[in-house]
Amino acid sequence: MVYRFKLVSDELSNFAREIEIDSENTFLQLRNVILDSVGYSKDEIDSFFLCDEDWSRHEEITLEDMGSNSDEDVWLMEDTPISELVEEEGQRLAFVFDYDADRSFFMELKDIIPGRSLVEPICIMQKGKAPAQWTELAEPEVKIDTATPVAVSDVKADMDLDFYDEDSFDDEDLANFNDDISLS
Repeated sequence: MVYRFKLVSDELSNFAREIEIDSENTFLQLRNVILDSVGYSKDEIDSFFLCDEDWSRHEEITLEDMGSNSDEDVWLMEDTPISELVEEEGQRLAFVFDYDADRSFFMELKDIIPGRSLVEPICIMQKGKAPAQWTELAEPEVKIDTATPVAVSDVKADMDLDFYDEDSFDDEDLANFNDDISLS
């Protein structure tokens, strides 16, 4: 059986891809055909999420086991056939390709084609250019108040705090301190 997925992006309205893949292929094979179709590097961590009709994310299918200690099932892309989690037309998924900026493609199973099989998944339709794989995260803005200049003498005055009582300081204490130090 062959699944036909449509991918769109909320960043670019003229972007779309359609992928055909055998239902027994793994999520890793689906990931690779998606990344190939948009020209992205395969060196990044990404995940699929099963979504409800409102695109709320539920089960995660990960590239690697991150060692979670929860009681939830861990679905690995390499080990999970698509048909194990995707079963009906209209089912939605999110493919998160940029975790830092929480950017993803939105996917929907548009068609199930029984009686057909594919050895390798293929991109059957490409529309528009894909969004950039990474976004530049904005540098934090540092503001310096230049309206109120601080005089050097004010800074020095702040540093001339009395940390000890000058009247109780004894020069003899310093001399005795040097005598107590022995070089070995």
